[in-house]
Amino acid sequence: MHPELEPFIPLVPRVDLADPLTDRRNFAARAAAAPAPDTANMAIEDRTVPADPDVPVRIYRPHQAQGAIVWLHGGSWVMGDLDTEHPWAARIAAASGAVVISVGYRLAPEHRFPAALDDAYAVLTWAAQHAAELGIDPARIAVGGHSAGGSIAAAAALRARDQQGPPIHFQLLNEPGLDDRQEMWSAGDVIDLLGGREHCAAAWRHYLGSTPATSYAAPARATDLSGLPPAYIASAEFCPYRDVDITYGLRLLQAGVSVELRQWPGTFHGSQAILSAEVSQRQFAELGAALRRALAE
Repeated sequence: MHPELEPFIPLVPRVDLADPLTDRRNFAARAAAAPAPDTANMAIEDRTVPADPDVPVRIYRPHQAQGAIVWLHGGSWVMGDLDTEHPWAARIAAASGAVVISVGYRLAPEHRFPAALDDAYAVLTWAAQHAAELGIDPARIAVGGHSAGGSIAAAAALRARDQQGPPIHFQLLNEPGLDDRQEMWSAGDVIDLLGGREHCAAAWRHYLGSTPATSYAAPARATDLSGLPPAYIASAEFCPYRDVDITYGLRLLQAGVSVELRQWPGTFHGSQAILSAEVSQRQFAELGAALRRALAE
């Protein structure tokens, strides 16, 4: 474990997702206690994207931004909203210089798959159609997110490819939860502070219900990864999704997709929330730099 993160281990709550409403309240309380990001150099606007149903978004616009990213929050498909994601979204905007469109997608188990993906895809389509109004280049729109949000972003890229949807310039996938099967070594044997295999299994149960998983729910199930946008994929050493994230990156490369693959030693799933750690600061800086480079190409 990274020496800067180790002192926080006793403070990390184990979440079993047995009571989603309570878990959401606790998740929101932890997010509210996080240090406030610096938003002095950006405009922030809450809007509603017309869809069925409408989707709330929060738009972060750094000065002189051109490209954009449709950003999906983490929370195991069960927790999180625009407010809990505010510290993440603002820091991604500041580090990348990109317009960040943070999506308040519907949560499971009240709204199971494909509700979250439908919301993300509606926002992606809206952003492309309203690029001039948003002041962004329609050819420089990325998708991204972390944890569950990274999975939804990867699924949106697959769906856009398959349905000839809006062109996606880049994927920014941070510790994405890409596979419901939990067959790889890290799924059961790596130490995960959030609850490991049991937490992941509960999250997928809430998200899928009785619906069989497809590649749009669990992107690692996709058999054809060709024709997808270039990607940056980051994984944590102590994360049950570590091995599937690395394997997904390698499969993208084998399919002819350009990939930057980053494995962060000594970190655990979600440890970037410990902002005082230098390694967390480097992780945010690298996410922003990867997005900035991609949108400049």
